[in-house]
Amino acid sequence: MRVPLASGSRLSLVTLPDDAVLLAPPPPLDALVDVGAAVTEALRYPLAGPELLEVAPGGGRATVVVQPPALPLPSVSDDPRREALAAVLGALSAAGVATDRQTVLVAGGLGRRVGRRGLEGLMRRDRARSFRGRVVVHDCEAEDLVRIELGGRAHLVHPALLETDVVVTVGAGETALSGGASALLAACGPSTIRAATASSLLEPSASAGWRLAGSLEAELRRRVPLVGLSLVLDRPRLTGRYHGYPWDPAARRAVARSPVRRIVNAAPAALRRWLVGRAPHELGAVAALAGPPSVAHAEALVRGSVILGTPLERQLDTIVVPLPHTGLDLPREPLNPITAAALGLGHALRLWRDRPPLAEGGTVVLLHPFNRVMGHGPQAPYRTLFTALRDGPPRLRAAEATAARDRRAIAAYRAGAAPHPRLPFADWDACATVLERASAVIVGGCRDAGAARALGLVPSHSPATALAMARGLSGDDGSLGVLLGPPYPRVVVGGETEEPQSTPR
Repeated sequence: MRVPLASGSRLSLVTLPDDAVLLAPPPPLDALVDVGAAVTEALRYPLAGPELLEVAPGGGRATVVVQPPALPLPSVSDDPRREALAAVLGALSAAGVATDRQTVLVAGGLGRRVGRRGLEGLMRRDRARSFRGRVVVHDCEAEDLVRIELGGRAHLVHPALLETDVVVTVGAGETALSGGASALLAACGPSTIRAATASSLLEPSASAGWRLAGSLEAELRRRVPLVGLSLVLDRPRLTGRYHGYPWDPAARRAVARSPVRRIVNAAPAALRRWLVGRAPHELGAVAALAGPPSVAHAEALVRGSVILGTPLERQLDTIVVPLPHTGLDLPREPLNPITAAALGLGHALRLWRDRPPLAEGGTVVLLHPFNRVMGHGPQAPYRTLFTALRDGPPRLRAAEATAARDRRAIAAYRAGAAPHPRLPFADWDACATVLERASAVIVGGCRDAGAARALGLVPSHSPATALAMARGLSGDDGSLGVLLGPPYPRVVVGGETEEPQSTPR
């Protein structure tokens, strides 16, 4: 069978075996008609703990913690989290917290600091015009961060989390490292943010970052009341002529036959990226949950995995991951070799529950040209890591320590011109679990073989060649699966763990 799969800004037809497993997000769900009303109801009847009206003091101050809507991928213009934030601010006003005593803290972690356009997208326009409070963008290098101790170790947190009468987190249950108590981690110092790691993004028990976030939540709760609001989001859905792609087989066939796909693939790169970026998507919320941040977020993760999860009977020997032309961070930037690996290995292949979808010693095929687009702009911090990996044997800890002291890089981060210089190292560390498990990672359609080899990956000129190489490693009886996306499915793996059939590297 021939399936259209993303490879950068192109949508290529890839020939797959008839027994290949296509892992796609499930069909759309019935979305909440009124997100604001659902949020108000959730705050009134939380899963645990007191309701917001009981802990929000009349005439007091409130801090609402939000994160940039980087997940899910791709982005949509009408995000349900805007309605949720408006509802929370309205509930605080109803509880007696005046608008001018409300602070919206945008916790972006190590990512590029949100600019004016990003701030305008956090709220509806009518709500933004009437809002008289403060909107603060977290700066993890700021000098006014407050020191607290967790487990005998010092950590730095934003003062707005302590100099207030109530803290409310607003987010969505996308991963264990985003939303809920993890949003509080994103408002800390760089070392604390950097310590948030996980082998699975959907299993809190396997996440060191989740445990650290829980400790931070417990310490903050000793000082100030905490309430969390987590939405269960549906997957972003393509609208228009090709709605239903990639989960609907009929839509996949329509895209495969479409002359528009051929025209877009043949267009110049700049025009092709513009056309792909204009593809309309819609996103709905299917549930709103409130309670202590970790409780509401954990329940949102579980419900999302149940109603949005894609079942997989057994682990696969080869997994193909198509990659788009932009990455996870906001504002969306073209993928470079490191961010492409982070999206495929560190994000898509960590969206699993029960056990990893890739068998021990299996093979991963990433579909992306791997263009080296790191220049002197927002992607400049990635050149430091790329140089350390290319010149090997890498001393990544020393390189990261040097990058963290780079005054020009820190100044660019604080000005919102680039991410924090430690973010590339965090992105690369996210790939470690899959790199240790896989016998080989092949880059299908690679246009920069040197970049792939510098990362320890295997370049291949075309997807067909990459699949042939993977079949040689796994054998003729090896199983093959494809993660159709983005958006990538949440894979729930059951059955017995198979013995690895791949040849170890």
